[in-house]
Amino acid sequence: MTEVRTRFAPSPTGYLHIGGARTALFNYLFARHHGGKFILRIEDTDRERSTPEAINAILEAMKWLELDYDEGPFYQTERHALYKKRIRQLLDTGKAYPCVCTPQELDAKRQLAQKEKRKPAYDGTCRPGEGVILSLPESKPYTIRFRSPQNGTTMVNDLVKGDVVFDNRELDDLIIARTDGTPTYNFCVVVDDIEMKVTHIIRGDDHLANTPRQIQLYHALGHTLPQFAHVPLILGTDKARLSKRHGATSVTAYRDMGYLPEAVVNYLVRLGWSHGDDEIFTREELIEKFALEGVGKSAGVFNPEKFLWLNSHYLKSHSLAQLADEIIPFIKAKGYPVPQDRQWLEKMVATLKERAKTLAELVEQAHYYLSDDISIDEKAANKFLTAEIAAPLNCLIQKLTAVADFTETAIQQAFTEALAKTGLQMGKLAQPVRVALTGSTTSPGIHDVIAVLGKERTLKRLHTAIQRLDTKKPGAGPT
Repeated sequence: MTEVRTRFAPSPTGYLHIGGARTALFNYLFARHHGGKFILRIEDTDRERSTPEAINAILEAMKWLELDYDEGPFYQTERHALYKKRIRQLLDTGKAYPCVCTPQELDAKRQLAQKEKRKPAYDGTCRPGEGVILSLPESKPYTIRFRSPQNGTTMVNDLVKGDVVFDNRELDDLIIARTDGTPTYNFCVVVDDIEMKVTHIIRGDDHLANTPRQIQLYHALGHTLPQFAHVPLILGTDKARLSKRHGATSVTAYRDMGYLPEAVVNYLVRLGWSHGDDEIFTREELIEKFALEGVGKSAGVFNPEKFLWLNSHYLKSHSLAQLADEIIPFIKAKGYPVPQDRQWLEKMVATLKERAKTLAELVEQAHYYLSDDISIDEKAANKFLTAEIAAPLNCLIQKLTAVADFTETAIQQAFTEALAKTGLQMGKLAQPVRVALTGSTTSPGIHDVIAVLGKERTLKRLHTAIQRLDTKKPGAGPT
């Protein structure tokens, strides 16, 4: 069997979006499953829209998703000599010809076709007769057009969609080189895939319309066809094509929101591919099980809630040490100093990992750990930090002050003694303490919070709460 060779060929006109990342993933998994090669090719022939920033963003996203390629990245702008050679081949065999029609003339023909309700297509003004080879004009600007078959059909034997037939009369003579000599997209794609010995072209079905033209170019250049697999597009929950209005759509945006690469990979592969009822896969399992037979014919629907659930699953599965490493960029992004005590950081993470769905959310919830600049919610304060709680809080302060070894067991014992002395139930004391320490009514278990905050910070915040209560006493003056 010929070695399987797949490629991912993005145009660097923006960030790597979810649809492109899924295409890259499918090509990567197919190559790995068959022990083949995965190639990265940057299709940067659109010089006006292609940017170095976009190229870097694509490479960065590929690295983050760990879609390691075996060859590349190749850049089409560095391969013009090759394209020029192949254009010359077509000209010399009468399979391409120079066209001197001006843009104004072509535009007028398009407008007339639209007015007459005909499909706008090149009318073959410069097309020579069969077997006639034209010399290149010396005094007029010209494009190079591919001499497309005018009769019969072109069939795409698609590994996902089945056989798709195109009427050749619907395919006009494609421009393969512009007036400045630069080659066009469809031509470059075919030449590159031939030169790189690509055996399987897996891409979105928005490229299906290009495929019959590319097949004709393969035949004209005298090469056997690769196998094509056009996968359905990804739709939003409103069944419209996925776009920015559906939320963050670039891979790096999800990275910056605190999603994990394993979750992104796992979620993307399930947008259009399935293996029984399985939902969660390791990378090794994906490589083992991925096959084009599992790709569906209907579009995948992007579900943000399911994506978030999957991310929370992976977040919970990470070790404390791993999460401590992963949240550091998010701590920096929020402007907090990065804790130098790794053991403390892991202890903090342990209290929050079951509650957060993303790394960014984990750091958001960790505000009262990472900063002493906390604001107490007024509604919570009015409900729980009342005059009646002052004495129980003072009692707890005394008990915690007396604790020498500030462990969770000792903290729990201090609470038990304070409750016994005041006659309160745990909830009646824990909730005011929670508001005093975190500023809100929701947090991890109060013993855990105190253990992470430590003795000094805990006592300081409880004393601040007592002072707040003192200012509310009658005759204490304005607050």
